[in-house]
Amino acid sequence: MNTDVGISARLERISTGGRYLIVPMDHGVTLGPVKGLVDIESTIDGITRGGADAVLTHKGIAPRVHPNKNGKGYIVHVNGSTVIGPDESDKRMTASVEDALRVGADAVSFHINVGSEYEPSQMTQLSELCSRAADFGVPVLAMAYARGPGIDEHDAESLAHAVRLAEEVGADVVKTAYSGDAQSFSRVVEATRLPVVIAGGSRGTDRETAEMVRGTMDAGAAGVSMGRSIFQHDKPEAITRAVSAIIHDDADVDTALGRAGLSLEV
Repeated sequence: MNTDVGISARLERISTGGRYLIVPMDHGVTLGPVKGLVDIESTIDGITRGGADAVLTHKGIAPRVHPNKNGKGYIVHVNGSTVIGPDESDKRMTASVEDALRVGADAVSFHINVGSEYEPSQMTQLSELCSRAADFGVPVLAMAYARGPGIDEHDAESLAHAVRLAEEVGADVVKTAYSGDAQSFSRVVEATRLPVVIAGGSRGTDRETAEMVRGTMDAGAAGVSMGRSIFQHDKPEAITRAVSAIIHDDADVDTALGRAGLSLEV
């Protein structure tokens, strides 16, 4: 059986023309029922109407996802931790590839903290997940962050190492932090042949969000996997439209914000 066909087909379900606008909402495990996740049904409906290619949650939320995702892709996250636990970097497995398929996922995602004391076990788990997912033709999104003692989470060289690790162990798409500007982030993109998408981090202004996405795309990245900047926005559908305009239509920042009906103020 050619599982590569399955992986390609499913990657198309979570992207548009090879570009990705993913909205992760797995934060209910990490942070609890924060703004945007209490009524997750309305949030999912808005962001998928706004142009998101896929949404991402833990497996238990799947029944609340499917009726509201407007035919868009679905990714199940398979490890996690909490901010009130002993160590947020110590991500533990919460689902298997089979679990994800049972709840209708098109792909799975896994978080690894490269440089932390948990890197060895997380690297083993990610490698095993990639092998198991390949058996079923399921793509793996590796959330590969540079996090550990003495590591600058936004250093381009550290991020380049993290994304390369993801490719080396068999992931299909890799997510990492943004280094702060297009020039330095191009080094990260060049470190791998995988599609690279960035994390949004904590929410900034609309312009800051749009400028970060524009810089990401100018660096040659494939898109974003942006959570809080989108689902905690007062107008999730509008900010999604702005981000989508940059990723899918190559719009500049002012055009994207204007098209979405958002303020052009700095």
